[in-house]
Amino acid sequence: MLCLTMETAVMSDNLDAVREHYGAVGLRDRLKGMLAQSAANDQRLDPAQIVFDHFHTRGLPATAELAALTGVASEHTVLDVGSGIGGPSRYLAATFGCAVTGVDLSEPFVDAARYLTERTGQTDLVRFEVGSALDLPVSTQSFDVVLLQHVAMNIVDRPRLYREIRRVLRPGGRFGTYDIVTRDGSPFYPVPWALTSETSFLLSADQTRRTVEDAGFRLLEMRDDSIKAQEWAGNLQKNPPPPSLAIGLLSGAGFGEVTTNLGRSLLEGKVGVLTAVFAPVGAS
Repeated sequence: MLCLTMETAVMSDNLDAVREHYGAVGLRDRLKGMLAQSAANDQRLDPAQIVFDHFHTRGLPATAELAALTGVASEHTVLDVGSGIGGPSRYLAATFGCAVTGVDLSEPFVDAARYLTERTGQTDLVRFEVGSALDLPVSTQSFDVVLLQHVAMNIVDRPRLYREIRRVLRPGGRFGTYDIVTRDGSPFYPVPWALTSETSFLLSADQTRRTVEDAGFRLLEMRDDSIKAQEWAGNLQKNPPPPSLAIGLLSGAGFGEVTTNLGRSLLEGKVGVLTAVFAPVGAS
């Protein structure tokens, strides 16, 4: 007889709810249909042609900045935790020539990521696996860099998340995180990562730093990117993207509402954006 503790049961329910939120049924077919408007299904695509695959605040510029801060290089093996449909992973491989593994809880996202990576001809450098950030399907000390973008706000057990990232990092490795943090109250729901507060677990920037450090890391760099995010949100309100792109592709009919609520939450200072880089304790 399987016996679950209350903590385990709550964690399981939370992950199931998060998995359902990112279900995105039929995503591969929708991607095929959208891409067919500009390129034949057998045509090789440049990663730069896919402009909707960075599913986080500020998109590609934020990924590029985080990669630079963590010092990603061609000789590194990189783990992209919560890899979505694979935009950051493909960008890293194309830009730096490094090997990248993406892990995501959503099977449709992983399926879509693999499809897009086949279309860009990057399967020799980039691979994707279905798995939880709390139990990564990779070996201990197998990565030089771990990146975490807009994932932690869905996870209630932050200590376990950061310990798991610590487990998979090699000595001398780097952990870069880019995430939504609480500032003055709760965000306006629904937002891209949660329909209600039941699957949203925000910490402040200071709480995040302390929790990461308690998991065996030391801080190398920490900055508040809330103003950049507010500028991005303001521009998005003035010039909203077509509903077939970005969040709309992944969130479907709720695109307008979640985008508006995210922007309002940023502009009114209820949430902010943290960028930080850590190293395992004892590493150079």
